[in-house]
Amino acid sequence: MKNFEERLELLETLGEKIRKPEIPLDEALKAFEEGIKLARSLEKDLEKVESRIEVLMNTPEAKADETPELGLFDEKE
Repeated sequence: MKNFEERLELLETLGEKIRKPEIPLDEALKAFEEGIKLARSLEKDLEKVESRIEVLMNTPEAKADETPELGLFDEKE
């Protein structure tokens, strides 16, 4: 299977092909069907990536806006 970028480029090529007025209807339909399949597979890949990013962003190590509790700067009473 081709990587994400190659499949996205192919989808763009299919879109350009479909927009040409001289393309026969049956060829346009085949290109459209192939484009739909590609778009769905790309969408699934993006959902997987989004899920992985969400997991990474929600791990305790990833919270950069929180200051670490080191105890070095606590005031002593």
